[in-house]
Amino acid sequence: MRIELATAPGSSERPNEDWVSAALPASGRGGVLVLLDGVTPPAEDHGCAHPVPWFTARLGGALVELSGSRPDLPLPEALGAAISRTADAHRATCDLSHARTPQATAVLARWDEREVEYLVLSDSALLLEAPDGTVRAVLDDRLDRLPPGSLASAAIADSTVRNKEGGFFTAAADPAVAARAVTGRVPLSEVRALAALTDGASRWTETFGRGDWGAALGLLREEGPQGLIDRVRKLEAADARAGRARLGRGKTHDDATAVLVEL
Repeated sequence: MRIELATAPGSSERPNEDWVSAALPASGRGGVLVLLDGVTPPAEDHGCAHPVPWFTARLGGALVELSGSRPDLPLPEALGAAISRTADAHRATCDLSHARTPQATAVLARWDEREVEYLVLSDSALLLEAPDGTVRAVLDDRLDRLPPGSLASAAIADSTVRNKEGGFFTAAADPAVAARAVTGRVPLSEVRALAALTDGASRWTETFGRGDWGAALGLLREEGPQGLIDRVRKLEAADARAGRARLGRGKTHDDATAVLVEL
């Protein structure tokens, strides 16, 4: 088994809000992948005394523990329990009802000798590669399905659509959002490799269109996660120099994280 991951901040002037971890059980069978993309709040107050990296570290640590040590616990239940545990850690000091309370997108994957179980919440991506090389992207596309005028980049800061019916959902303080995630199970025999990307890394495919998801996974295999991130950074820099508006209202450089697991 090969597991390789890389992460890079979008700016040297602020901390990386992504979080990623992979864990293998002592039995040597199976494993767990957790990838989170913290949602950067606007400059104004967001009701919490803690920065987003504090939140993603707490939530990520709880997810690794619960999904790795409790194989009997379905991933949505693990996510709900991790959200509750994280909320309890700052409920007494922070306004968790605030629409911009710290939150994150989530990708979870867990595999054993029989199957791969997965969960995707919001706009990070999970890629599943079959033995014949076919790659399927597991996506939560609710951001893309927002009404015209509600661009994803604007929606992140829009409390009218975030964690609301008809909008999109992130892991914040309400464990009930775990039921909104895209989930599934695939026989292990049908998965040769899997990969997870925050939207800062998936720009290679989704924003710049340099290759489909199969090509993205091939690039991860050939050049590693850091190679993919480096390519995204070059494309972002070239776009900025040319004055193009391909990134819309999004950041020129976003935190970018990628992980590849070859089973």
